[in-house]
Amino acid sequence: MKIFVAGASGAIGQPIIAELIRQGHTVTGIARSAERLQGIKKLGAHALAVDVLDANAVEQALRDSQAEVVIDELTSLPADPADLPKSLPRDRELRLVGGGNLLRAATTTGVRRYIQQSSGFFLEPGADLADESAGFAIGVSPNVASSAKTYEELEKRLFASSLDGVALRYGFFYGPGTWYLPQAAGADQFRRGEVPIVGDGEGVWSWIHIEDAAAATVAALKAAPGIYNIVDDDPSPVSRWAPAFAKFVNAPPPPHISVEQALATAGPDAVYYGTKLRGASNEKARKALEFRPRPLEWLS
Repeated sequence: MKIFVAGASGAIGQPIIAELIRQGHTVTGIARSAERLQGIKKLGAHALAVDVLDANAVEQALRDSQAEVVIDELTSLPADPADLPKSLPRDRELRLVGGGNLLRAATTTGVRRYIQQSSGFFLEPGADLADESAGFAIGVSPNVASSAKTYEELEKRLFASSLDGVALRYGFFYGPGTWYLPQAAGADQFRRGEVPIVGDGEGVWSWIHIEDAAAATVAALKAAPGIYNIVDDDPSPVSRWAPAFAKFVNAPPPPHISVEQALATAGPDAVYYGTKLRGASNEKARKALEFRPRPLEWLS
């Protein structure tokens, strides 16, 4: 099968390409700059430097690839999670404008299936784990609401298109190339004591190892169109996973602060992540994709 991967040099793009090549697919990967193309080529894919904000260039690259499937993993995220708020405008532009160019090109170049990166952690509040019928948390803290609206727009336009659309609601990535492993920036935040447990730490996080996310993405090539939560089996409150992660990366135990202190020092988004985030159920993906994610490393 001929497959076109956007965001091919990113943390999720690279293991997706590796798995696609392993399974015998022909892959074209694009990235924003020429220096990122060598890694894509080393994986065995065709590599193109394409600015996805250039609609004509996107359409030409997609047409030349003769792709049957597009996998859209476009993001613009910083190396350090502490810098995330500053990166959100560019990230939104890349996903919505660049991804919009890609989706429109796909509808005119013979693509039959479009696999879209979505979010399994910005889901509407609720007491239980969210299934795929859940909407996004668009009425909450400012940056969370902004990101939730982005994902809502991505899914809405995908399913309004004529393509076979698959939206993969990934959990928080960990593993190689992500923020969350001992030598990465997320661990450094913990070692500096910058990630407190807010209030009772009841915000529930759904995680997924980057390689398990890639395997599920490739499995989605043959799945029924629709939405799938790509998260592990054990969504965990901050009060459980954060101390375990700190120990895993040789950091001191996270400090505890009140909701009021967090609002005053870190703002409402930090409070939402710490106390309101909702976990997701992977039951649908386990059945439809034969999805078997590994246990969260620092809790196993």
